[in-house]
Amino acid sequence: MRPELFRLDTIQWGEVGFPAYFLLLVAGFLFATGIGAMWARRIGKDPDVVVDLGLACILAGVIGGRLLHVIADGYFWDYVHLCTDPMLVDWRIEQAQCGTDRFPGVWDELKGVCHPKNRDCFAWAKFWAGGLAYYGGFFGASAAAWWLLKRDRFPFWKAADMAGFAIPLGLGFGRMGCLLAGCCFGLRTDGPFGLAFPPGSPASEAQWKLQELAAARMPSHPVHPTQIYESAVSFAIAAVCLLWVHGRKRYDGQVFVAFLALYAIGRFVLEFLRADDRGGLLGLSTSQLIGVVLVGVALLIHRQRAAKAAKAVPAAV
Repeated sequence: MRPELFRLDTIQWGEVGFPAYFLLLVAGFLFATGIGAMWARRIGKDPDVVVDLGLACILAGVIGGRLLHVIADGYFWDYVHLCTDPMLVDWRIEQAQCGTDRFPGVWDELKGVCHPKNRDCFAWAKFWAGGLAYYGGFFGASAAAWWLLKRDRFPFWKAADMAGFAIPLGLGFGRMGCLLAGCCFGLRTDGPFGLAFPPGSPASEAQWKLQELAAARMPSHPVHPTQIYESAVSFAIAAVCLLWVHGRKRYDGQVFVAFLALYAIGRFVLEFLRADDRGGLLGLSTSQLIGVVLVGVALLIHRQRAAKAAKAVPAAV
């Protein structure tokens, strides 16, 4: 485990610095909410419902994303030990960094790692320090949306279609925040798209642990900029869902189904290029396993909704 799961570069506003990752994540949510509000007004629905929905989804999404990260990304016991016995936590940093103000710890000569000196029972909750899993955020936001839409008696599947193009738009911005933070990096590459991250970045620290670098305080070897890849895929999915599927849908919910399947497939492929720690089972990452399930769910919803729409056509004639 690293003492900082992600390196957070900051965006300065005067004398105040904001974590770039979290700032762009929130910007993506706000942009998606704005698009959704305009969509609601266009179809004659109350845009305030969508604004409330966006704010609720930000909160629930962050909570869900953080919980899935803590549980499934391989850091669960590190968070437990940070509270119960920090000496059981291994910080994979250089000896020169151990014991500094930034990394207050004790160097273990035998293991060649740094153990944190101080307990922190709330490290698991510090979402602003990085560590959010997309699918956890998706499930959290979906639960909040279902409850809020039911309360406000807003047509659920119409709102789901809005989410089908709004979510990938917001995600496109969020992944650019990942790029600035240096997290979610890819495998080494000598190709033309290779990107080297600065000294002390998650990529350079990971390569140092693999003995591919002499020190973590060196620039990383070029890696696949998977953050840019996923951002591009997300924007492309948003365009397909909004400009193609939405105008040709046969039933409410079809745009959302298209997004669900397209993103799961795109993410499944891109995960093979990722090199950061993110948990997994049977040779697949957590996101790939969830994606396989969601493709099945998307197909099931499509069959049910399409069959229901087909039965409704003769009755309307």
